[in-house]
Amino acid sequence: MGKRPPIPPDIERGSPPPPARPQFRPPIPVPWFAWLVPVILTANIITFATTMYLNDCPARSDECLLFDILGRLSFQPIKENMLLGPSIPTLRKLGALERKLVEEGEKWRLVSCIWLHGGLLHLMANMISLLCIGMRLEQEFGFLRIGALYVISGLGGSLMSCLTDSRGERVSVGASGALFGLLGAMLSELITNWTIYENKCTALMTLILIIALNLSVGFLPRVDNSAHFGGFLAGFFLGFVLLLRPQYGYVNPKYIPPGYDMKHKKPKHKCYQHVLKFTSLAILLAGFIAAYAKLLREHTVETVPLREFN
Repeated sequence: MGKRPPIPPDIERGSPPPPARPQFRPPIPVPWFAWLVPVILTANIITFATTMYLNDCPARSDECLLFDILGRLSFQPIKENMLLGPSIPTLRKLGALERKLVEEGEKWRLVSCIWLHGGLLHLMANMISLLCIGMRLEQEFGFLRIGALYVISGLGGSLMSCLTDSRGERVSVGASGALFGLLGAMLSELITNWTIYENKCTALMTLILIIALNLSVGFLPRVDNSAHFGGFLAGFFLGFVLLLRPQYGYVNPKYIPPGYDMKHKKPKHKCYQHVLKFTSLAILLAGFIAAYAKLLREHTVETVPLREFN
């Protein structure tokens, strides 16, 4: 018997499909372990306890609050400090911000005042804000960026506080300038990383409302709103520099398999992100240099100091 003729190919089936393209999936980013914010919180609490110990209210007054419970750590009378804290001379001695002393050479007060607080209520309000804002930012961006953001924003708030104190009558303490810097950085982070957010307008309006409510607190008596505003501006511009995220669709080369050619590979950052970054950096540097130079040139009139908290 002869061989059977070969079966004709199936015309409708067409050519075989091309080989499957290699698959690569970048790992899901792992949140940073937030340790710096708890350390900052602990440092502020220890600093406040040390301040109260050195204040030693019972040695100066017979009207100390909670003397039977706290002893040497008891608070000044309400008529002296309604926030349950130390006296003004103690805050000044430990590094409170006072413009005339800064002009006389004590520049360290621009930073030391960030770690002091006017009272227990003042401390609690700031530390609750620090936990709510700082923990999330540190988990997303790491301790190095958030640490730099916190300190530089606090410095910006101190400079603004000094420059707006034309009469030299403030003794200002508090971490609010640094905390407002974190709020400002959250706003600039939302703007510069706009493409990766889904509910953009909702997130923007919510953040603006939170910032407006916090700034409104600065109009209360004895609150140094200039430090809030200065810290917010410093954090806002610094956020464009430190809190950049890769644009949507970007893939790090280390996650691309060997031999895989990406014809339309996206750059890590968009053009507008680079523009915002370098423009903000230039504005930030120019602002700090101008503020510091102005502070060194001007002199204030010596008056009776008035305590203010930020």
